[in-house]
Amino acid sequence: MSYAVPRCLHMVAEIGVADALDESPGTAAELASATGMNPAALARVLRLLSAYGVFEQRNDRFVHTPASRLLRSDHPQSMRSYVRMIGLPVYWESFEKMMHTMKTGTSTTEQITPGGSWAYMAQNPEASKLFDEAMTGKAHGQVAGILANYDFTGFKTIADIGGGRGHLLQAILNAAPQTTGVLFDQPHVVKDLAPRPRFNLQGGDFFKDALPVCDAYLIMQVIHDWSDEEAVQILSAVRRSAPSHAKLLLIEALVPEHTDPSWIKILDIFMMVLLTGRERTRNEFDKLLRHTGFHLDRVIEIGLGTSILESSVIPV
Repeated sequence: MSYAVPRCLHMVAEIGVADALDESPGTAAELASATGMNPAALARVLRLLSAYGVFEQRNDRFVHTPASRLLRSDHPQSMRSYVRMIGLPVYWESFEKMMHTMKTGTSTTEQITPGGSWAYMAQNPEASKLFDEAMTGKAHGQVAGILANYDFTGFKTIADIGGGRGHLLQAILNAAPQTTGVLFDQPHVVKDLAPRPRFNLQGGDFFKDALPVCDAYLIMQVIHDWSDEEAVQILSAVRRSAPSHAKLLLIEALVPEHTDPSWIKILDIFMMVLLTGRERTRNEFDKLLRHTGFHLDRVIEIGLGTSILESSVIPV
């Protein structure tokens, strides 16, 4: 029955309860009036979420907790869009019909919407915008760890492959003022981005189009979206464009070797049901990299179960 908790979380993120609650305690009736909801229903949902640390109940009023503040749109590390994205009907329905994945080993989303998740995003601008906002919000919580644990100033040019709206690349360029960046993503993702100093845009498909020639290639939580066969195609495309001195920096969550609960193991099921991807262990990444012409030099932990896998080009 625990699926009721995340569904309630999806709902309060969608309707903007955290935005409606300011620094003063608010009743469910007040919050329901601000969001257009039924007061009794919202009170019961907030009572449940408060038991899990999302909001705090004080008699008949509710106040913010650190977790509920992350649901505010104006929080610098807002996760509201991320929670709304996870609750999209196409994703929820995919888990409802997960038996398809269990029987075939293939994505359930492909059966719900033609072309699967990526085609759905390309064909639905509002969902695509929400996805971009979700990835930006998630990355804001990771950027500090990346910059604190890796020095980018030695690279003249850096390509961010599949970098969305360029939040990570921009942060790196701010920290490395002599470096120029290239953001490579699908044309519909980059077409509306405004020009910025030392920040170049290249729309394309990393399965078909040539990638930019740079000193370093940054790929943040993209490889986990794809199967081993597709991951090989992406990494091979990088290898074809990479100069012999280039570095490849994969930023990914690594599946822990222990048998304890882990959010990365949950994320792995999302990759299985919604996409063709998977989360991988260090050894599995090592095999992928060697197969595509890279040597895994070191793994740098940046927090939140996420690491930078720094690799160099294997000479031909």
